[in-house]
This record gives sequence, C-alpha cells and structure tokens, in this order.
Amino acid sequence: MPKMKTHKGAAGRFAVGKKGKLKRRRSGHNHILEKKSQQRKRRLNAPTVVHKSDEKRVERLLGVK
Repeated sequence: MPKMKTHKGAAGRFAVGKKGKLKRRRSGHNHILEKKSQQRKRRLNAPTVVHKSDEKRVERLLGVK
C-alpha cells in the first residue's frame, strides 16, 4: 500500500499543537487594515483552534492519527 502524502496546501495553513490540537490563523488580517482598530487587529493576529466539525478533514489532509 502506498504511503499517505501530506497535503502541502493544508500543511502551510494548519499546525498541530503540543497536545494534538489543530491550530489555524484567523481570517481578515491580510489587507484593508487601515479601517480596522488596533484591538481588532491584535485579536485577529492570534492563532485559534480548528472547529470540531473540520478537525477530521484537516487531520486527514495533514496525515495526523
């Protein structure tokens, strides 16, 4: 049976944390930043956890578990 290959597009967007949680970047922090408040930009800059409904799909793309 051939090896499972990592989806490189997903590998650049998601990371596996120390406890196995999947982390992602928040959307809305790439352009049109002048009109957004500093507080909002700081919040968008922080990583967050992948939603439970998407976990299985992302794990399959990354080859986790």
